[in-house]
Amino acid sequence: MSKSTRKNLTPMQQQYQRLAMAKEPKRPAFVNCIRAFLSGGLICLIGECIRQAFIAYGGFSEKEAGNPTVAVLIILSVILTSIGVYDKISQWAGAGTAVPVTGFANSMASSAIEHRAEGLVLGVGAGMFQLAGSVVVFGTVAAFFVGIIYAIFVPGYAGGGH
Repeated sequence: MSKSTRKNLTPMQQQYQRLAMAKEPKRPAFVNCIRAFLSGGLICLIGECIRQAFIAYGGFSEKEAGNPTVAVLIILSVILTSIGVYDKISQWAGAGTAVPVTGFANSMASSAIEHRAEGLVLGVGAGMFQLAGSVVVFGTVAAFFVGIIYAIFVPGYAGGGH
């Protein structure tokens, strides 16, 4: 709670806030960071193993192997989400499972599963895209501004100076 909000509290409410903060369990930030690092690293290691398998056994070039690797990671994430395993992993791992593409796939699959009783279109579709919509809008707006900055600062990019 911010200091300005605390100033508006009565002495009894302030005493309660101090008591509640004293009883609140401490968050093991260092342990959480280690777990996130290890789990995120493990996901990336699995992704790299899949990519190397596409290169070695699938005949893909290093550049071409990226897209099917991401697709496999997304499919694995959705399967693990649908059988309830991904959520258990993410409870232990924290942000390590939320950051890679698998975290986004998990979020969309979880939302779709949660709203499936409402039907395919208004339940699964709408629930899934409540999350995806904000991500797509943010990505589009960010790409627009990066493009503008790139056009301004990279000579010759926008067909201007030589």
